[in-house]
Amino acid sequence: MNKIKIGLIQQSNQKDKAVNLEKLTTSIRACAKQGAQLIVLQELHNTLYFCQVEDTKNFDLAETIPGQSTDSYSKIARENQIVLVTSLFEKCAPGLYFNTAVVFDKDGSIAGKYRKMHIPDDPAYYEKFYFTPGDTGFQPINTSLGKLGVLVCWDQWYPEAARLMALRGAEILIYPTAIGWESSDKKDEKERQLDAWMTVQRGNAVANGIPVITVNRVGLEPDPSKQTNGIQFWGNSFVAGPQGEILARANNANDENIIVEIDKDRTENVRRWWPFLRDRRIDAYDGLDKRYLEK
Repeated sequence: MNKIKIGLIQQSNQKDKAVNLEKLTTSIRACAKQGAQLIVLQELHNTLYFCQVEDTKNFDLAETIPGQSTDSYSKIARENQIVLVTSLFEKCAPGLYFNTAVVFDKDGSIAGKYRKMHIPDDPAYYEKFYFTPGDTGFQPINTSLGKLGVLVCWDQWYPEAARLMALRGAEILIYPTAIGWESSDKKDEKERQLDAWMTVQRGNAVANGIPVITVNRVGLEPDPSKQTNGIQFWGNSFVAGPQGEILARANNANDENIIVEIDKDRTENVRRWWPFLRDRRIDAYDGLDKRYLEK
């Protein structure tokens, strides 16, 4: 199977989890009817982005894996014969929680999971309060459609993560995401942030010669603490090809489902034209495992 149809579901969320799940289910079925074989959801898609505040009550949103959500998404994947990439707030043990992507194969089985490795701690993105840094490493997940290099949001800024996935055989990089603008940022600053976000991920595609799929949230989510005006998630979910070319891109304000086809043969050809993995100087990269190198 050298050509794969991919569905991206960019969605605004509400406080009512049942409403979010109903919207997602409807969109998943719609994408599957349009021929999507692989469907990717955004980061923490079941709920509002609760990390805007530090509140211990929000830990009640977490679920075990397997659990209620995985049972539900397993059924959806099986009924629609799709590979499905989800993003869940995982309760592993008392006091131990992860931001976890779970991948279901078309038979409904859990093909694998990835626990977010890089955890941000910025104003309105207080993820270190909730999530333990991942312990799964950068291992692609084997599915009936090939090896998926699933990472999550903040991971997209780290070329090391993308590289290790590629070196372990990932055929596609996938980033469920939740990123947006702070209300006080000026227009030019917003444009710089969005451009940097797309550029670094397109760079991950180019440097590794494989497609990148990124699915972001959209819409304004208020700050429960009222210390800020909330986050305006900027959407712009996209797929980039192995030369960084934009194959599809969503809008920045509304819910949108996108269907796009990627061609594995093109990936193979690009890697022949631009053999970056061949020319890596693996004998000269000492120090990359250090936080900082003194002169």
